[in-house]
Amino acid sequence: MDNGIEGVGEVVAGGLAARAVEPAHGEGGAEHGETNCGNCATELVGTHCHYCGQKAHVHRSIAAIGHDLIHGVLHLDGKFWRTLPLLIWRPGQLTRRYIHGERAKFVSPLGMFLFGVFLMFGILTIYGVSLSNIDVENVSTEAAQGELESQIATARAERAELGRQLAVLESQPGRQADAAALRQRIDDVDARIEGLDIGQDGVETFITGGVDADGNPVENRGIDFTTGWDRFDYGVRKIRDNPSLALYKLQANFYKFSWLLIPISVPFVWLLFFYTRRFKMYDHTVFVTYSLAFMSLFAIVLTVLGFAGLGANWIALAAILVPLVHMYKQLRGTYAIGRIGALLRTGVLAMFCFFTALIFFILLLAIGALG
Repeated sequence: MDNGIEGVGEVVAGGLAARAVEPAHGEGGAEHGETNCGNCATELVGTHCHYCGQKAHVHRSIAAIGHDLIHGVLHLDGKFWRTLPLLIWRPGQLTRRYIHGERAKFVSPLGMFLFGVFLMFGILTIYGVSLSNIDVENVSTEAAQGELESQIATARAERAELGRQLAVLESQPGRQADAAALRQRIDDVDARIEGLDIGQDGVETFITGGVDADGNPVENRGIDFTTGWDRFDYGVRKIRDNPSLALYKLQANFYKFSWLLIPISVPFVWLLFFYTRRFKMYDHTVFVTYSLAFMSLFAIVLTVLGFAGLGANWIALAAILVPLVHMYKQLRGTYAIGRIGALLRTGVLAMFCFFTALIFFILLLAIGALG
């Protein structure tokens, strides 16, 4: 219940924050007989004051407050519904049109980004997906190893039972379709057992530290390294000494400083077109911000589908393919380049995304070291 309330609160905060940076141009209003602006007393011409920009008609009812809240949180106006389909299906066209001056028709890149980020964290909170819920200090690697052994035993027992059922089906005529379906289930269980075995080996290595060249056990000393950057090393030590608190601060800093992804990413996009003066840093910033807005909204979709029961394999496949396809379409449409050029740049940009995430994580550790 508490997670749901906190999540709704974050969604509301995100919508209001996005609305705060979103220009209101292009949103018409009806005439209600006002002749002078209530804010500056300028004589009105049309639905908005041409001097200060305030709407001609000002609501004075409780219902109006509710309407403004819903409108501010969900952006339920024509701009949002014009922006979202283009952001999903034709991101390059949306980016190009916004860069070339079509501002009143669409939600701004920063408005979409803020809305997506706050909504993503709101949804994660509602579903209880939070690093602060992980009590790392009380996690026992031996207990994890025991849990893996239990799951492996259960999976192997299930595999044996399915094998017996398959033998019965294969002995009965006309049951080929049922046998084929059962074989598929057996393949899935075998894959699960293989994954659990790999996980068990990893836990054992973490506990024992592995073996040296002579086959002797090596003690695991945990996180124990230095980089020479005092602030970063201090952040690493804080993770080692108090991992639960460190995870909480990491999540809080990610929430507060997600906007840093924009200035970190822009130089990498500039590198893709450094040889031409056709595109400015502003163009790359709009590209990056719309792209990040889509990624945050897509993360929300994957989260909801995951809790709805979609298989982890399908989620992983979508998490890899959809961003790549989206980046390809946005690159090609925004910069008016050919298929081969867009494809090559998509591969390079995917690599740049890794470096962007790494830099962002290091910055979060450095920022956390200040707290």
